[in-house]
Amino acid sequence: MADIPKPDIYDVVVVGGGPGGYVCAIRAAQLGLKTAVVERDRLGGICLNWGCIPTKALLRSAEIFHLMHRAEEFGFTVENIKFDLAKIVARSRKVSEQLSNGVGFLMKKHKITVIAGEAKLVGKGHLHVTKDGKTEEVAGKNIVLATGARPRSLPGLEPDGKLIWTSKEAMVPDVFPKSLLVIGSGAIGIEFASFYKTLGSDVTVVEVLDRVLPVEDEEISAFAHKAFTKQGMKLKVATTVEKLTKGENGVIAILKTKDGKTETITAERAILAVGIVGNVENLGLEQAGIKTDRTHVVVNEWCETGMPGVYAIGDLVGPPWLAHKAMHEGVIVAERIAGVKGVHPLNPANVPGCTYCYPQVASVGMTEAKAKATGRKIKVGRFPFIGNGKAIALGESEGLVKTVFDAETGELLGAHMIGAEVTELIQGYGIAKTLEATEEALAGVVFPHPTLSEMMHEAVLDADKKALHI
Repeated sequence: MADIPKPDIYDVVVVGGGPGGYVCAIRAAQLGLKTAVVERDRLGGICLNWGCIPTKALLRSAEIFHLMHRAEEFGFTVENIKFDLAKIVARSRKVSEQLSNGVGFLMKKHKITVIAGEAKLVGKGHLHVTKDGKTEEVAGKNIVLATGARPRSLPGLEPDGKLIWTSKEAMVPDVFPKSLLVIGSGAIGIEFASFYKTLGSDVTVVEVLDRVLPVEDEEISAFAHKAFTKQGMKLKVATTVEKLTKGENGVIAILKTKDGKTETITAERAILAVGIVGNVENLGLEQAGIKTDRTHVVVNEWCETGMPGVYAIGDLVGPPWLAHKAMHEGVIVAERIAGVKGVHPLNPANVPGCTYCYPQVASVGMTEAKAKATGRKIKVGRFPFIGNGKAIALGESEGLVKTVFDAETGELLGAHMIGAEVTELIQGYGIAKTLEATEEALAGVVFPHPTLSEMMHEAVLDADKKALHI
């Protein structure tokens, strides 16, 4: 190897240009720190290129297709409804490209150096970045690892990109599968199940736990199960895929229930959506004394690793594995490095989670079961979409808003929703939790009419049996 030239020294070097990494870099640059981002692929990471954004574009197409089939209900006549899969995918990719290019513009705007290649820690404050067989040294007083994660694989169920897909292949299908097996019913699995089912695929979802969307409140999971089943989705809970065999034009799966019963099903394609693993390989973590736990870097509340001056954020570290959580961590780290006063560590309980299936699901804070498990005395409020004028006017009267409060202090412990546009509504409760608003304070807030948000108010009032419209 030729001599590696002596590097410029940056105040902050961010490894990974996904949501956490590029936001961290922008905030660092805003604070006057000389900043660089190392990215081996495209700016925007998985989220902008192969995750959050392109999937929402796909789901928007499915939503329009669904509404077109309801046209008569709204006074329209629409005949011979068809979709063009290639155009749906092309639009999704165009949206993704636009946003990825936008991140590139933001890097230039903030005078952030973008270095292409794969980075590896080689000593305190030093990285080797390799691209096309050439290596350069990059030095930073502070290094932020934001390399993200990738889909988890399971023995015997390994994706091949043709018949057994990860989320990436599911986003750019070359053919539309008439039947689909989705393994895993978390947010990723259910979103793809919803997309393909809406467009007409025969979808079966297999979940090893005893309910779909298992991280959500049990009541919301039950509501979702009923809604998905009504749509024709086949849900196999408390079930494992014992064997997955690839045929010429599809897969054969042997399913086994918790009580030992087996069933064989066939599908043209399968999607593996059973979680993620952190991209910890080839970063030089072990040599640097940075600990990992089940493929994720171990950090303290300030995202500091075991090596001074090295931070880790986003999907590379602990849950929740969400883009907005990564962004917030990126800001925290940048401000801590810059010595900004009044910076607070992230409280995971205040991070909302959203699933963009039909109907949408959103939540923040504790489920009812977890709140009870703390030993607190709690109060629960509920309000159904059928009691809301705006929901009925929209033709979206199926849904539920649920709140969980500490009965003694009035603290909002959790909020859970299912129904139209709840992924937009949930932030109201996110703000309330972050500002430590009490049940009494929320009850006194004036909500505009007619809006879906009124249900949030009613669900608060219902905790004290004061709901007005049920």
